[in-house]
Amino acid sequence: MKTHKSIVYDYFIEKFFFFVGLSCLLVLFLIMLFLFKEGLPIFAKVSFTDFFFGMEWYPTSENQRFGVFPLIIASVSVTLIASFIAVPLSIAIAVYMAELASPTVREIIKPVVEIIASIPSVVIGFFGMVVVAPVLQRWFDLDTGLNLFNAALMLGFMAIPTIASISEDAISSVPVSLKEASYALGGNRFQTIFFVTIPAALSGIWTAIILGVSRVIGETMVVLMVAGGAAMIPTSIFSPVRPLTSNIAAEMAETPVGSSHYHALFAIGILLFCITFVFNLIADYLSNKYKFKHN
Repeated sequence: MKTHKSIVYDYFIEKFFFFVGLSCLLVLFLIMLFLFKEGLPIFAKVSFTDFFFGMEWYPTSENQRFGVFPLIIASVSVTLIASFIAVPLSIAIAVYMAELASPTVREIIKPVVEIIASIPSVVIGFFGMVVVAPVLQRWFDLDTGLNLFNAALMLGFMAIPTIASISEDAISSVPVSLKEASYALGGNRFQTIFFVTIPAALSGIWTAIILGVSRVIGETMVVLMVAGGAAMIPTSIFSPVRPLTSNIAAEMAETPVGSSHYHALFAIGILLFCITFVFNLIADYLSNKYKFKHN
C-alpha cells in the first residue's frame, strides 16, 4: 500500500511530465503560427496557381516571379532517388543484423550504424562536394559533379542508418513463437525471414522508412552543398537542381524582412511543413494498420 509521501511524489511527477509535454506542444504550435503568419501574405500578391505551378523563380528581378514548381520537382526527384537507394540497403542491413549475423558481429555493426547516423550533415555534404563530385564528373564526363544524383547519393547515405536501426529493432521484436511455427511447418530460414518475420515487423519497418524519407525531405546542408543550386526542372539525374530546403537556406540571410521575397520563402516553409506533416500521418496510419493486422 502506498504511503502519503509516495502518493504526493507520484502526483508531482505526473504533473511535471504533463507540463513538459504541454509546453512542447505549445512551442510547436507557436512556431506553426509564426510560419503561417509570415508565409501567407505572399498570396496577396501572387496567386496559388502562379506560386505552386509557376516555372520561374526570380525574386530579385524588377518583375518578380515566385514560381516554386521547379523547386518542388527537384525535392521530389532527390527524395525518390535517395529512397530507391536507401530503403533496400537499409532493410537488407536490418535483416542481416537481426536474423543472420552472429551476436559478436551484431554487437559491432549495430553501434557503427548508429554512430554513422550522428555524422553532421555538413560533413556528408563536404564529402560529396570534394570527393564524390569530382569522381562523378570524371566517370560520366559531366560539366559539374554537383547535381541531382550526387545529392541523392549523399541523402541516401544519411537515411540508411535511421531506417536500418529502427527496422532492426522492429525485426528483432518479432515473437520467437512465430518463427518456430514457420520452422515446424517446414519453412527454411529464408522463407521464414521473407514470409513471416518481415511481414510481422512491417509496422516498425514502415515507420522507419517514413522517418528516413522525412529526414531526406527536410535536409538542408547536403542539398545546398552538392545539388548544384540551379532553379530549373531536371532533364536527367545529372542535372543541377535546387530543392526547397536549399532555396530557403541560400536566400533567407540576404532577404529584407517583410518583403515579398521574405514572405515567399516562408511560404516554402509552409509547404515543407505540410509535406512533413502528411508523411507523419502516413507513418502513423501504416504503423497502426499493420500493428492491428499482425497482432
